[in-house]
Amino acid sequence: MRERDMEIEREGERNGPPCACAVDISVLPEGCLSDIVALTTPKDACRACAVSSTFRAAAESNAVWERFLPSDYQAIIAQSSSSDSLNFSSKKQLYLSLSDNPRLIDDNKKSFFLDKLSGKKCYHLPARELTIAWGDNPHYWRWVSLPESRSLHNSMFPEVAELHSVCWFDINGKMSVSILSPKTNYAAYLVYKLTEEAYGFNDPPPTASIGTTGAGEVYEQTVSLDLPIVEPGQEDQVVLPQQQHTSRPKQRNDGWLEIELGQFFNEGGEVDELQFGLKEVKVLWDKSGLIVEGIEIRPTRG
Repeated sequence: MRERDMEIEREGERNGPPCACAVDISVLPEGCLSDIVALTTPKDACRACAVSSTFRAAAESNAVWERFLPSDYQAIIAQSSSSDSLNFSSKKQLYLSLSDNPRLIDDNKKSFFLDKLSGKKCYHLPARELTIAWGDNPHYWRWVSLPESRSLHNSMFPEVAELHSVCWFDINGKMSVSILSPKTNYAAYLVYKLTEEAYGFNDPPPTASIGTTGAGEVYEQTVSLDLPIVEPGQEDQVVLPQQQHTSRPKQRNDGWLEIELGQFFNEGGEVDELQFGLKEVKVLWDKSGLIVEGIEIRPTRG
């Protein structure tokens, strides 16, 4: 018997504790599995569904997806005029809907959606909520309203701004950082189109800026709106001209273009104001053919 015991001990030393390879996490109660999955990410939760039927039940539970939703999502959705804003059979369906279908809120003054991978809050300010130099003068800017803005430009907003001709080019916007997700690195993107007759945005290119009132620092970079467009999935296949542009236009799935204006980190808990803009007021050459839908604020990836 002693020899048998010693043999088991030696076998255990070689292979590790007998229970180490026999633990099956799926035997845990569904509530425990839900608590574990809720500590991961929405992407991980979707992957967990493939492990087993037990994991699928836990990963798709309302308890998990409630944790992925922003804590104030009900107050935000309440600002939407959409009648189906909360009419979903599960919190996962609600999460996916908020990721895929931006909601107009605050009397159409902005749209709200979630970043699908992280659940972080995203906002899109329409052109009408931006400060555009000479924007109220029809000699320089034209405001395209519904239904033309939707039929011609596929915009979700009631209006878009179309530049006729201007030499003093200056667009600015602002937003309270308190409505954004804390501990998150964000970027601001100009969402726009260029007509076939567009000109004046390359030499010199306009300067983008972004910063918060409390930080005291403003990040600036030059951006060229008419560089070669990057199609989705082809970010590494475009060779830029020899210029100091750190951002380039990308094609969006909604038919618009976007270009990054800059990034900032939202620590959270502040009452600061985020300010961002795009301008060229030094050379004062004519510019024309820009159509502005708005500026989008969303988390960076990678």
